[in-house]
Parts: sequence; C-alpha cells; structure tokens
Amino acid sequence: MTLFEELKYRGIIKDVTSPDLEEKLNKGGMTFYIGTDPTADSLHIGHYTSFLISKRLAQYGHHPILLIGGATGRIGDPRPTSEREMKSNEEIEHNIECLTRQAKEIFGFEVVNNYDWSKDINFIDFLRDYGKYFSLNYMLDKDIIRRRLETGITYTEFSYMIMQALDFLHLYETKNCTLQVAGSDQWGNITAGVDLIRKKTGKEVYAFTMPLITDEHGVKISKSEGGKTMWLDKNKTSPYELYQYFINTDDSKVIEYLKVFTFLTKEEIDALEKSVKNEPEKRLAQKTLAYEVIKDIHGENEADKARKTSEEVFSKGYSEEGMVEVNIKLEDNMNLMDLLVKTSLCPSKSEARRLIVGSGISINSEKILDPEYKITDEYLNNKLILSKGKKNHIKVNLEK
Repeated sequence: MTLFEELKYRGIIKDVTSPDLEEKLNKGGMTFYIGTDPTADSLHIGHYTSFLISKRLAQYGHHPILLIGGATGRIGDPRPTSEREMKSNEEIEHNIECLTRQAKEIFGFEVVNNYDWSKDINFIDFLRDYGKYFSLNYMLDKDIIRRRLETGITYTEFSYMIMQALDFLHLYETKNCTLQVAGSDQWGNITAGVDLIRKKTGKEVYAFTMPLITDEHGVKISKSEGGKTMWLDKNKTSPYELYQYFINTDDSKVIEYLKVFTFLTKEEIDALEKSVKNEPEKRLAQKTLAYEVIKDIHGENEADKARKTSEEVFSKGYSEEGMVEVNIKLEDNMNLMDLLVKTSLCPSKSEARRLIVGSGISINSEKILDPEYKITDEYLNNKLILSKGKKNHIKVNLEK
C-alpha cells in the first residue's frame, strides 16, 4: 500500500491543493510542517489526531517539523463565533515551553517557534512585503472570514491568515519545506500560504487537510462528555483516565478510531472489525485501541498498568485489603457522576445518574441517591470506597 493509499484507507486525508501531491507523497523526501498555537500548557487528544500524521509521513521518508505558534498565538485565529481571548505574554511563554518539551517527548521531531522569525518584522515591512499580496476579495472569500462577518471580525484576527502564510514562506526559504498539513478547518489559511509562496517566488508548494475526528454524537474527539478535555500531560489526565476514555468508544466509531489513532495493519484492523460484529461483548477493538494509544503517548509500562487496573476494576470484587486503587484529581465542583465516569465504573454520566437514582451506588457502604452529590475536600485525606452494586469496588485516592 502506498502512503497516499494508506492515508485514504485511514480516512486522514481530505483536501489537497494539487493532484501532483499524490506522487510526491508516495516518493518521499518532502519536508513538511504542522502547527498549533500555545493556547494551553499541554496538547490534548485532538492535537494527537493531527500531530500523529508526522509519524506516519516520517515512516515513508518525509521530514516533519512541528511548529508552536508563539507569534500567531499572541493574536489568535478567528473562531467561528467570537474572538479568541488574549493571553498574557508570560502565560504564552510558559505554554510554549511546555508544548515544546511535550512535542519533542511524544513525537520526537524538530520543533520550531514562529515568534523567532516574526518578532522583528515591523508594521511597514509587514504591509509592504506580505500584505500587498493579499486582496480583500481573496481574504473575504475564505469560509471562516465569511462566517465571522456576520458577528464582526477585528483587524487582528483578519491578519492571522497572512501571519500563517508568512510561516510557510519562511520555512520554505530556510528549510526547503514544501508541504503544510492541517485540520480541515484551516484550509483557508494553508492555501493562503501556498498562494503567497507562488506569488513571491514563482515556486509550487503543497498542502493537504485532515478531516476533524468526532464521536458518535458529532462532538470533536478532543472533548469528552461534559466538555472535559483529554490532555496528553499525565498530570492533567492520567494514563488510566485516558485509557478509560478510549475503552468506552462506541462500536460505531471504534474501527474509525483504530485507523486514525493506531499503526495497526489493515489485516489487524479487519480482524478487530469482525470481532465488533460477531462478539461485541468482548470489546476487543476498544481494548486494543485504548492500549495502543496509551502505549504511543506514555509508553508500554503505563499502558500495561492502565490495562491491568481496568481489567481488575471490572472483573473482580475485593475486600478492602486487596482492593484496586486509583488516583483521581479532585476538581472544582466535582460530583458523584463525574467521579463514576473518571473511575470508569460508569461509561457515561447518563448511566451514572441512572444507577445512583436506582440505589446502585455507595460511598463507604452508604447509598447515595443524589446524582449531584459533591465530592469535596473532606475526602482528600480520608478513605473513599466507591461501590457499584455488590461486586465492583474501588478505593479512590483523591489528589489536589
């Protein structure tokens, strides 16, 4: 299977700027980049779906560059309905440091910061050297700009497209980068970079987008129930918690996720697809998905521990002496439903609510009938035995 065929099979290539790109991808040897702005101090699972493309292309002989947007992050890309909240320079610098370290640890490739080549460009040079290549008609025709015209868009946001195009030009001139990869919502910005390079240098470069990955409800994969972000930093989202997130994948999505999130072969995925159809109660596809993701992000040891804990939680009852223990971060306003989902005693809040109301959940042997029951600081240094029915018991160690 060629690289282009594999990308198509896995459903991770959507739009391409030129039909010539297929041959170039299959041939290998391209330098490409994919980027993100430092809006937080950790990547999340949505970034992982995108950045994982760097490993796939590297396997076929391409050279990846991961870009952290220290410059673009200071102004913010246009969001569909409103302007992104401005962050302080201190917070942005902290986020850049964290993301750079994390990207190198997980993906292992060259990381650059666009602030390094953008910070010394003055306003007049920006307009003369780059702004003159963008007509208003061209920019207004971009989908994200058209949508924001209804609610209003600032000049700062309007300039984001030019800044991203400048990144592609700089990497082309300094690193012979001839390909940009991004999510499908970035199509307007990446084609602007292709056009800028063509206008300024007369050379042809390329780009392709990846479709956004969603759950069975159409929600972006970076969010779980209730809008909780699945972080790649294990201090923000534990490997066990991330494992449970994937092991609860709906049958209708698990094969798609195996193609997107893992490096399993087509034959291995086909076998798991048969398992989903013929023996769904075993959830073999979900277990494989969860294990492979944790192994790639946090290593085989963490994946083994997460799998073992998950299997013990669901298959055994315990006396307190031999009970499985899990460490959970105590968050503000955490209620019993949240805790049940985090420990994976329940796959969803709706199921947790049903069990609580039906007298199926206990804390320290006391039935709790209120789904909104608060898990407070009083449990931080005290015993918390969470029980579902008579057989499933977990000792929860709450941490701040």
